[in-house]
Amino acid sequence: MNVQLGRNRQARRAYGLDEIALVPGRRTLDPSLVDTHFTLGGIQRPIPIIASAMDGVVDVRMAILLSKLGAMGVLNLDGIQTRYADPDEVLDQIAAVGKDEFVPLMQRLYSEPVKPELIQERIRQIKAAGAIAAASCVPAHAAEYGPLVAEAGGDLFFVQATVVSVHHKVPEGMQKLDLAAFCRSMPIPVVLGNCVTYDVALELMQAGAAGVLVGIGPGAACTSRGVLGVGVPQATAIADCAAARDQFLAETGTYVPIIADGGLVTGGDICKAIACGADAVMIGSPLARAQEAPGRGFHWGMATPSPVLPRGTRIRVGSTGTLEEILCGPARLDDGTQNLWGALRTSMATLGAANLKEMHQVEICIAPSLLTEGKVYQKAQSLGMGK
Repeated sequence: MNVQLGRNRQARRAYGLDEIALVPGRRTLDPSLVDTHFTLGGIQRPIPIIASAMDGVVDVRMAILLSKLGAMGVLNLDGIQTRYADPDEVLDQIAAVGKDEFVPLMQRLYSEPVKPELIQERIRQIKAAGAIAAASCVPAHAAEYGPLVAEAGGDLFFVQATVVSVHHKVPEGMQKLDLAAFCRSMPIPVVLGNCVTYDVALELMQAGAAGVLVGIGPGAACTSRGVLGVGVPQATAIADCAAARDQFLAETGTYVPIIADGGLVTGGDICKAIACGADAVMIGSPLARAQEAPGRGFHWGMATPSPVLPRGTRIRVGSTGTLEEILCGPARLDDGTQNLWGALRTSMATLGAANLKEMHQVEICIAPSLLTEGKVYQKAQSLGMGK
């Protein structure tokens, strides 16, 4: 629905996850009957949760733990893990620096060159533990890093930027990444992102993406929306890109999963993202709170170290529990940030959805008061949903 922005300008109304609610239907299920499996690049996982390729979220140890629990983690190849043989000292510096000195420190630390041998070493360490090895880099480095990951035994390769398109133009003399040619040349599946519109999602699928990441700027540590003014609220973005997935399936017979990336903090957020059409979610800050996370209780955006225009910040998320408690429970907090998988299964059971495809079909209503209605005491006392 378009609204009039000005005399000669129309604007479309878009919705965030905080503005919608999921409506129970005529059927309910026992949570034990719910199947949450999803498949990405031929790899099936029981938990449709992927840990973001952020240095405060995923290192080798976290990638292994996530895989063992039934989820998946993505290693940031443009980050600390591939620039330093011993990243612990660097991560200690990031956790200890004051907020005024944070950005200059990050710019200095991330100016250290990425070492190709470390890329392959990290992938081999993950594979040696029998875990899924997924790695990510920006488009400018994909042609170099992608083959290294595949050669080392990697399972999935993510090409990620604030915005990705197949029609990217570069100055004369500069080589650009041909996404379709790259996907064809890679011996392992390639996931592309990020995007927020039907047309771009469809074009990324046509280019050969094994999965498409949806979300521009909603992440807890991302400042792209403030710095650049770009983005689409996640509920609308996910629904639009899911429509592209369904159209591509109808045209080709190939199902390309949609991954909602960013803006997801609680179990309820994950449930609503999947109801809007996501096949899985990518989350950062909720998992950065794990005791095992490399960020020491901090979380920062992927574009934070930019030497020209930083588009992220460092936030303190604390360490609230083990990775298993956050993903699988039992929850020790009452605010929806633990036992995320349990929350999804319970929500699906309440809505009568036996699997993710049925979850895509549940009724959704616009409900701006969903998170505040009747919660005056929780808000006043900073409890539960009022934290």
